[in-house]
Amino acid sequence: MDGSTQAMVAGQSVDKDWWRGAVIYQIYPRSYQDSNGDGIGDLAGITSRLDHIASLGVDAVWISPFFKSPMKDFGYDVSDYCDVDPMFGTLADFDALIAKAHDLGLKIMIDLVLSHTSDQHAWFAQSRQSRDNEKADWFVWADPKPDGTPPNNWLSIFGGPAWQWDARREQYYLHNFLTSQPDLNLHTPAVQDALLDVVRFWLDRGVDGFRLDTINFYFADKELRDNPALPPEKRNATIAPSVNPYNHQEHLYSKNQPENLDFLRRFRAVLDEYPAATCVGEVGDAQRGLELLGEYTAGDDLVHMCYAFEFLSGGRLKAQDVVDVMARLQEAAPEGWACWAFSNHDVIRHVSRWDLGPDAARLFTTMMMCLRGSLCLYQGEELGLAEADVPFEALQDPYGIEFWPEFKGRDGCRTPMVWSKDNSFGGFSEMAPWLPMPPSHIDQSVAQQEKDPDAMLHHYRRAIAMRQGCDALIKGDHDNLAGTGGVLSFERLHGTDRIFCAFNMTGETATVQAPMGAALSTDIGQDGTQSGTTVTLQPWGAWVVKTA
Repeated sequence: MDGSTQAMVAGQSVDKDWWRGAVIYQIYPRSYQDSNGDGIGDLAGITSRLDHIASLGVDAVWISPFFKSPMKDFGYDVSDYCDVDPMFGTLADFDALIAKAHDLGLKIMIDLVLSHTSDQHAWFAQSRQSRDNEKADWFVWADPKPDGTPPNNWLSIFGGPAWQWDARREQYYLHNFLTSQPDLNLHTPAVQDALLDVVRFWLDRGVDGFRLDTINFYFADKELRDNPALPPEKRNATIAPSVNPYNHQEHLYSKNQPENLDFLRRFRAVLDEYPAATCVGEVGDAQRGLELLGEYTAGDDLVHMCYAFEFLSGGRLKAQDVVDVMARLQEAAPEGWACWAFSNHDVIRHVSRWDLGPDAARLFTTMMMCLRGSLCLYQGEELGLAEADVPFEALQDPYGIEFWPEFKGRDGCRTPMVWSKDNSFGGFSEMAPWLPMPPSHIDQSVAQQEKDPDAMLHHYRRAIAMRQGCDALIKGDHDNLAGTGGVLSFERLHGTDRIFCAFNMTGETATVQAPMGAALSTDIGQDGTQSGTTVTLQPWGAWVVKTA
């Protein structure tokens, strides 16, 4: 390893490059483990389950927001960046979580929401009082048009105009999400300074990095110009449903502004004050996602990696789809680094979204562990959980309530984690949880799968172990990507090591041309037979061998 990737902490060498190729486990804290019997997960609950996470072999844990919040958007509406919401515990609980995680060799990354706050944040409460107070320009305010309508045509992701009238100032404020989530004005230097102080606060408490929510929403066009229309054939949003008029615009001016790069450099400079802090940015843009990933990760003075949405789409991935995405990534971000996910807290779980049977789900897991980039796994993914069917009367997500029934929202992927069959709540809580738990999930609990060596849980452990045992899979380059007859194949290269990978992404037997090689693992990646240079792959079979 190059010495430039090393730092010293308490006399010990630390890998500053640990994030490159890391496997990151995402936790939605409301739904992981309830420790106090109120039906809502909390930080102490997470701490009690860290041994399970460590047993998977992952490198880090990403925890979705747990800051003080009125919970209109379940923590993504922050009212105090530097405290824990009582629903989740205390700062002491967070410190205990950090300590145990580090004892287990796990890094902790937390979700920072820097593009907007809650309307109950003290900053906004002051800003809305007048046009000339100390924080008057900390949020995006604008006068109405002469006829009293909003200043431009920008739309909110959650439906309706992106502008809300405020009678105190007789102005509109910008909200790209809920009306209760006013957008910060990062054109104001004091706002940037305050947010960077938040970053230091959590780094000083021991966090190892951040997931940056909506990283491309930090700045809006100073001139507030109208967004142009987006042609129907380009409306390919991943998160926003097709029934949402947000998809009818090209968001040229409401996000993705060039000033963002200078702020990200300031952000990275703060991270670099610490031995091995890192970040992954969520790029929310269906049309320019990979291009922005390239812009935001180019060089060593911006963000380390960006969270890409290309594999969070609705249609099942085909071999050629993966080849095309990687080719586009290489063109848009030759110096960049992606972080891939198949599921998260915002989309239908991929087992349901892609209609995967057990064999197909295993194949996609093995394939994921061989991709170039870092990886995010979402809680319950290791159990093969399908999307839950949450009835309208039980919905909590304002997004789903707004667009029901054409879009059912995000609650179906946010139902509680299942640990055991001890009670009807899957070992998550002693009382009814905040979202209903599907009975089918309880049969897939951690305790049940621990007893079955062929269960999905053990497949995830084997796949992660295969990746973690091979530098070429963690940090190596890609080469010779091909999608032929439903088979995805490529090579991973690192130093003198060369790994050949092939994945039959169909339910039929298939063949692929492959060099001779030695199995990376006796437990995974040998779902076929080789005769000369031809490998016959079983349906949904993988072939991963070291060839040099």
